[in-house]
Amino acid sequence: MALLEGRTAVITGGAQGLGLAIAQAFVAEGANVVLGDLNEEAVIEAAKSLDVGDRAIGMGCNVAELSQVDALVQKAVEVFGSLDVMVNNAGITRDATMRKMTEEQFDQVIAVHLRGTWNGLKTASAIMREQENGGSIINVSSISGKVGMLGQTNYSAAKAGIVGMTKAAAKEVGFKNVRVNAIQPGFINTAMTAAMRQDVIDSKLAEIPMGRAGEPSEVASVVLFLASDMSSYMTGTVQEIAGGRHI
Repeated sequence: MALLEGRTAVITGGAQGLGLAIAQAFVAEGANVVLGDLNEEAVIEAAKSLDVGDRAIGMGCNVAELSQVDALVQKAVEVFGSLDVMVNNAGITRDATMRKMTEEQFDQVIAVHLRGTWNGLKTASAIMREQENGGSIINVSSISGKVGMLGQTNYSAAKAGIVGMTKAAAKEVGFKNVRVNAIQPGFINTAMTAAMRQDVIDSKLAEIPMGRAGEPSEVASVVLFLASDMSSYMTGTVQEIAGGRHI
């Protein structure tokens, strides 16, 4: 039997990059998926691209709004009958040095990453704690949340906050068989990293013992592990997927 056969997962930020790669890994292992993204048109097309028919749904969602995240998870329950996995992946960057960063740039990143993750945790756990089999929640942090990155006081703060939030939530809902874990990807080949100057890319790669960027599929494999019963006795953990960067 496939690892997620008959289970239902909600993935935010599912229109591209890591979110779409995670969705591809999940449907390959039998899951139904509901993808949420701020870009409604793109996420609907992403769901179609999975080529699994009615097992994949795309839906517009601003994760900074609790009501929209609630609507997303309720859609999963309404259509598929349960919510077994929640992946809080949606994210943005508004990079600038602290001297130049505006309050708006700071608030936007905090709202999407930190409040967005809290919204996902709150709505998903409310459903999962009432289910006999509980569920698995995976929060996407970043290596930036561990070591800090130049020009990312907003992003690094939000990603570090997700780690603390993950551990606190794991303590709150573990007795209901709801597991909460986090991942910290490093330098991964996505549209975001592809847009960087080559000299910046080269400097990042020089910090990685494995000497290369990671692929979205390599991140998705770890998320799949945390979503499945293979990690049934793991909660409150933070898994680095960074090629040894910042050992």
